[in-house]
Amino acid sequence: MNDKDTENISKNNITPTMEDYLEAIYNLAKEKRVVRVRDIAKRLGVKMPSVTNMLKTLSKKGMIDYEKYEYLELTEKGSDVGQEIDHRHQIFMKFLTDILKITSDQADEDACKMEHAVSPTTLEAFVDFMEFIEHCPRGGASWLEYFNEYRVHGQPKDKCIERMKQFANEYNAKIKEIERTKKAR
Repeated sequence: MNDKDTENISKNNITPTMEDYLEAIYNLAKEKRVVRVRDIAKRLGVKMPSVTNMLKTLSKKGMIDYEKYEYLELTEKGSDVGQEIDHRHQIFMKFLTDILKITSDQADEDACKMEHAVSPTTLEAFVDFMEFIEHCPRGGASWLEYFNEYRVHGQPKDKCIERMKQFANEYNAKIKEIERTKKAR
């Protein structure tokens, strides 16, 4: 999904609650053969009449195919939204749990809030940053400057290793300088 697709979704007045439903339906469809109202209610912790009302709304917006008392399916449009929201959720979960070491339950709750608030441009930068952290471990004060280069050109592993060695040399020189200063006192 690109920026234009996301803009079109917001033009369709998709609320965060609708996004939560689409994400839940998307994930349930991956897990089960069929998605039913009771599955959605259980996943979201809401009552079945609330689910039924939302399904009517989502059906009118062309996000799902739904007949009362039957199972439901996401349309291509609804699947795109559900997949995008799930992708955002997974990225934020990974950052919160792996980088910030937030507990899984808290991270899940926070990721759910964050996934609705961020623009596609910010999300793309966030994804790039996560990839950068995984592929290019810390390499000195200029590390964040290297991130900008990484976003523009990508980063071969040998360049990261070269920068880590440079950082190690600078770090070792700094340690020796501190030790000399300490001895001189």
